[in-house]
Amino acid sequence: MKYKLSVAKSFSSAHCLREYKGKCENLHGHNWKVKATFCGTELNSQGMLIDFSDIKKHLDKIISYLDHKFLNEIAPFDKINPTAENIASFILEQLKLIETKNAKASEVEVWESQSSSAMVSV
Repeated sequence: MKYKLSVAKSFSSAHCLREYKGKCENLHGHNWKVKATFCGTELNSQGMLIDFSDIKKHLDKIISYLDHKFLNEIAPFDKINPTAENIASFILEQLKLIETKNAKASEVEVWESQSSSAMVSV
């Protein structure tokens, strides 16, 4: 059996896309929504894959790093384009820091609007 747990959070930030020809090359902001998912096949002795509060606590740290910032000025987006895809990848890499034997960070989806999202998975 495969288990999946997800937590959703949101943040606001600004960015501009480098090497892009169009409106998004200009400074603009988004109210981002993030959904982080962990998966695994075995539950711990408490019957949990991973505690939701552990995911929320770590995701809050990541979000606070990004929230109300000009993303182009903070690492790693000072070097790479702050696209929804790259933001999702960055968040997934940070979530890997709290993986357990049973629970692996498997997917992050980032919405830049109600109708547009990017997802990265392992």
